[in-house]
Amino acid sequence: MKIKIIALGKVNEPYLKAGVDEFLKRIAPYCTIEVVEIKPVEIKDENLVKRCLDFEGEKILAHIKPSSFVITMEINGKTLSSEDFAEQINAIANSGTNELVFVIGSSNGISEKVSARADYKLSLSKMTFLHNFARLILVEQIYRAFKIIKGETYHK
Repeated sequence: MKIKIIALGKVNEPYLKAGVDEFLKRIAPYCTIEVVEIKPVEIKDENLVKRCLDFEGEKILAHIKPSSFVITMEINGKTLSSEDFAEQINAIANSGTNELVFVIGSSNGISEKVSARADYKLSLSKMTFLHNFARLILVEQIYRAFKIIKGETYHK
């Protein structure tokens, strides 16, 4: 199974970039993983947020195949334990899905169309943290999930 992470924006903070790159390297033996970075629209007028999200949403949807299983990161999504997240990934992999896509929207969220395309809506936390921190948390949890699935030491 291939995993694709579609994220709005780049990780510019060196400490976050180093962490993301490290976990991408650790995930590589378990599956093919790709990160697609989409330039977010700069919002100069708060009245244009929905229009900007719709524009970003079209860019996101262009990278998703009809057969892909899509998990969106959403503030109102379901929170899972690491073990439950591993079970989800394992179930998706065993279902015959060739591509699992994670979508991380901008700091303003994701469009209604992208949310509607989601097969599963996940919340990483009820807490607020740096937007780019979500990518680091996600790749660490994907790595942890593979370690749990394989019964390898890492998760405690």
